[in-house]
Amino acid sequence: MAFPCDRHLADPEDAYFRAIDVDAPAPTLFRWLCQLRVAPYSYDWIDNFGRHSPRQLTPGLEDLQAGQRFMTIFDLVEFEPEVHLTIDLRRARRLLGAAAATYLIVPGAASASRLIVKILVRHPGGPIESGLRRRLLPAGDLLMMRKQLRTLKALAEAAEAG
Repeated sequence: MAFPCDRHLADPEDAYFRAIDVDAPAPTLFRWLCQLRVAPYSYDWIDNFGRHSPRQLTPGLEDLQAGQRFMTIFDLVEFEPEVHLTIDLRRARRLLGAAAATYLIVPGAASASRLIVKILVRHPGGPIESGLRRRLLPAGDLLMMRKQLRTLKALAEAAEAG
C-alpha cells in the first residue's frame, strides 16, 4: 500500500510501521493528531523537555497548512483532513538523518478507526554510525511511538466517551 510519505523521501534505507485500533471516529482521532503540532504525546520528560503534552484540545491546531512545525523538529508536508498527516524531518536532517512519516487513519466499523504510521528513514553518517543507528533506532522508535499512539488513543476515546 502506498503512503503519502513515499513521495517525500526517496531511497529510504528503512521503513517502520506502527498501528493501533482506536474506538473513536476519524474526525475525533484526526483532531488529536493535529495536537502533534505542539507536543509529541510520548514520554514528555524525554522528548518534550519535561513539559506535559496537553490533555485537552487546543483551539486552532486543526487549521493546517504545509510548512507548519510538528513535534518541534518536523514540518507538515502534506495532509488530508480526517485521513492523514505527513511530516518530514527537514529541521534536523544533518544531525538525525532523513525521515518522513505518515499518520494514516483508516475508518473502521461503527465509530472505530485504525491509525497506521509509516516512517521512512535514511541514516546519516558513515557505515559505522549508520550501522549503529540502524540497530538502535527501531527499538527506540518502537518504545516512543508505542507510548505516543497509546496516549492519542486514550485521549480520542475519552473525548468520544464524553
